[in-house]
Amino acid sequence: MNKLIFQHIPAGAAGEQIPRAAVAAERTSRDSVSAGAEDAAYFRRLEAAGILLNPPQIAAVRHHEGPLLTLAGAGSGKTSVLICRTGYLLAVRGISPSRLLLLTFSSKAAAEMRERIALLPGVTSAEAGRLQARTFHSFFLYFLRRQGVRQDIFSDTRRQHIVLKQIMREFGLPKDAYPPETLLALLSGCKMNIGEPADLPEATPGEQEMKAVLLRYEEWKNEQFKIDFDDVLLLAYRMLKAQPRLLEELQTQFQYVMVDEFQDTNALQYELVRMLAQPHNNLMVVGDDDQTIYSFNGARSEFILDFDKQYPGAKVVTLDINYRSGPAIVGLGNGIIRHNRRRLSKTLQAAVSGGCKPRYMRPQTADEEAELILNHIVDKVGQSDRAYRDYALLYRSSSSNRALLEQLLLRDIPYIDYGEGQLIYEHWLIVPVLDHLRLAMNRRNFTAMESILPTLYISREAGMEHIRRMEAAQPKQGPLIHLTTLPGMAEFKVAKLRERLELIRALAALTPVQAIRRIRGDFYDHFIEASERHQATLHREMLNEMLDELETSAERFADIPAFLDFIGMLAERNQASRRQGQEEQGDRIALMTIHKSKGLEFPVVFLIGASEGILPHSSALEALRPKERKKGRSVVVIDGKAAGDGASAGDSKEAGFAALEEERRLAYVAVTRAREELYISSPAQHRGRKAEVSRFMLSAFRPETPAGTGSSPAGAAAGGAAGRIAFHSDAEPRTRGFARASMSSPGTAATGEHRRREHGGGAAAPARTHTVPVWACTGAACPGWTRIKPGGADDRLAAKPCPLCAAPMERSTREVPV
Repeated sequence: MNKLIFQHIPAGAAGEQIPRAAVAAERTSRDSVSAGAEDAAYFRRLEAAGILLNPPQIAAVRHHEGPLLTLAGAGSGKTSVLICRTGYLLAVRGISPSRLLLLTFSSKAAAEMRERIALLPGVTSAEAGRLQARTFHSFFLYFLRRQGVRQDIFSDTRRQHIVLKQIMREFGLPKDAYPPETLLALLSGCKMNIGEPADLPEATPGEQEMKAVLLRYEEWKNEQFKIDFDDVLLLAYRMLKAQPRLLEELQTQFQYVMVDEFQDTNALQYELVRMLAQPHNNLMVVGDDDQTIYSFNGARSEFILDFDKQYPGAKVVTLDINYRSGPAIVGLGNGIIRHNRRRLSKTLQAAVSGGCKPRYMRPQTADEEAELILNHIVDKVGQSDRAYRDYALLYRSSSSNRALLEQLLLRDIPYIDYGEGQLIYEHWLIVPVLDHLRLAMNRRNFTAMESILPTLYISREAGMEHIRRMEAAQPKQGPLIHLTTLPGMAEFKVAKLRERLELIRALAALTPVQAIRRIRGDFYDHFIEASERHQATLHREMLNEMLDELETSAERFADIPAFLDFIGMLAERNQASRRQGQEEQGDRIALMTIHKSKGLEFPVVFLIGASEGILPHSSALEALRPKERKKGRSVVVIDGKAAGDGASAGDSKEAGFAALEEERRLAYVAVTRAREELYISSPAQHRGRKAEVSRFMLSAFRPETPAGTGSSPAGAAAGGAAGRIAFHSDAEPRTRGFARASMSSPGTAATGEHRRREHGGGAAAPARTHTVPVWACTGAACPGWTRIKPGGADDRLAAKPCPLCAAPMERSTREVPV
């Protein structure tokens, strides 16, 4: 059995200092609220109930009137602040509970708020019962019902998918032309940006088809007297805009509005909040711009970053003490996120001085990664040091869990999958490839036959009906041959069919990975990339990534039957696992994407796939490349979905940097989920190629840059200006020897220093540097440079192209940190 070897620094960061957060002073309301304060009795009651608030939390709780931005770092007790401020307004300021409105994003969070408010000292059950603490959808549905809106809520996802598939069939489209979840996400994005379905794009045939399906879906809902949750918000917005009297009634009733997870608001939610808060603007928003990771759902970081522009003079309180993790885990989070250019300045402190250091591993492959991690977990559980429920395995995208799921199923280790619970072998992209292998083993596999017909541009229904009719008259060893007589088959299609039949026969003599590569090379990659429907469904990088992962899996098997038997056995076990129920975790390992983990915490977190091309994802790296900028479109895969900003060529460079910053926020969210132990794994291979350790992990170990790391909590609590944004350079991984100058100041390109600029920031001691030989870009506006490796191929080159802009590079020198 392989032994898992952990390091305290990631590979490539040897000899550098382990980041650690400062330990906060132990100051609570006992020290900060004097006995003579007019609100002392309230805080004494909180203390008696075991609620001890720190000075920034107290400042937020005491805020009475006017706008307040509460920047709540990870694990900083934001829910306690929201609850205690609610109690403060009731008990100290004498505000009627019917005047308060608390909005959040999940039913679970809203229920927790109501329960905890009811338990606050000095808050009666009657007061708690009159309080509105709801999700956005719940509150505005409550409003619509009071206005006589009676449509049924259509929220059954399975039923929505069935309706969309029926509509696609009505339009003569294949039943799997577009995954229903993709269509629903497109429709939701339109509505959450206060758009109309009629405004959906229709520049390509794929967009035209999707728009037609969605418009018919909207008609069907109207005919069935149904609305969905997106409609709830949009209808409420339209009603309040059209009937100012209704808006005035809400504004009069709810004079104090509090919003949790403000960084997750989309344009429609933001407008509803802004309208409700007027004219009093007693608006408290709580959030963390460093955890804005839902841009694919319409969340826009500018709402929290530009809060002071919408509300000049707003008070800002920074909750910068992390109560979840020790200094080393908090310090790693700080070290990762400080490199983002556009963020509100803050540096978290740790509340406790102990705790484990994060540990790093560098397995060769995802399969070795899964084996080593699960060996470690099973060992710890076997020794009664831990329970399975203590562990969470987090990953960037759902395609990264293939090896983990296989190992868990094979070894009967209890787990709960918070994703779709689907094996990669069950994905619509992968099934036709596997069905070619199945036909190679049994040319009379009619299920597999039906699956591959779309790759031959033949209708499933018409093709199978013809095959069955001809088989009844004259059975064939390979029934696909009947398609040569399909009415309407053009000669070139018949020729392609015969080529495919030859390919299927040839596959039987190949290994599984050879067969898959042959399928991809002969037709499948082109079929996928040439399909408008497939491109509308998944980004090209995600398509290639999944097919590459299939090859990685197949490499382990010597023959096709063994590979197919393995897949069949896994599918049976997976079905049995799903039948056991996936509602509560119980004593099971939690598997989830980083997106799903936000807002949660676990005793032990394993972040897997912390390598270049995985985190940051290859789609974000592709968005930075000159060829993508020339195309004028930046597309990034987020939680298995493609999000495109449609940027012009002039804007796409900045869009690429924005995509990379969101990837960095994902890494930050992942590491800050850990309470006690954090393990970070960076496989050395990904998609059959070498993968460097994630730049996000390496950059955390670099010396602190000049100008410090952020504003003091005292300054924030005193009401410093919102929107103080710290700008940072974006550095490539050290192991690649590539650096990009800061976009915040032209001076960085000239000096080669890694700088940060922030308003009012003080200078820190400069890092030690030394001179190294480099290739420097000759492009007028390009800051690109790469280190020259002595004794390498560079010694024989007179020039080389810049990896950023492709302009010639020349030999030079540069000052870099030691």
